[in-house]
Amino acid sequence: MSKAEQGRYVILGGIDGILAVLGGVIGASTAGTAYHGVVHVGIGVAIALAITNGIGSYLAESTVEYAKLAEKERPLLRRLTGTKIETRTRRKIYLDSITHGGSSFAGSLIPILPFVFMTSGALWVSIVASLAALVTLGIYSGKLSGQSVVASVVKMIVLGVLVVVLVTLVGGN
Repeated sequence: MSKAEQGRYVILGGIDGILAVLGGVIGASTAGTAYHGVVHVGIGVAIALAITNGIGSYLAESTVEYAKLAEKERPLLRRLTGTKIETRTRRKIYLDSITHGGSSFAGSLIPILPFVFMTSGALWVSIVASLAALVTLGIYSGKLSGQSVVASVVKMIVLGVLVVVLVTLVGGN
């Protein structure tokens, strides 16, 4: 499996984890939830996201990778079950799933941690830390793709700001 293929799930999971949980954290925090309640909301979303992204990747990758395997089998007029090719396919599916779910969970911790360690101002620190993590993902994405790092960072920041603004507007604060 290529570095770029694995990087796809690091980026997808990281974005999902950071921004989905940041949205939950902003919503809970602006609704007046105590810090420990915000942490509970964040952890709940983080766990659900890690499970759904991991299993969702497993299901989607299984479909796509086994369809590719079936295409290879047709001209051979034989099944590839139990071969090294099928073993590599299975390993790729598992690795992609674990990477996507794990990256989602890891990214989820970023907006939560300020509420664990601070007694005031945690929401702003959470937003800034999340945007900083998105910058890091943008740099990684740009380098991995061989595209403009600056453009990748800008896209990530725009996405992050969009989530912050929309969640805040919907929450009425």
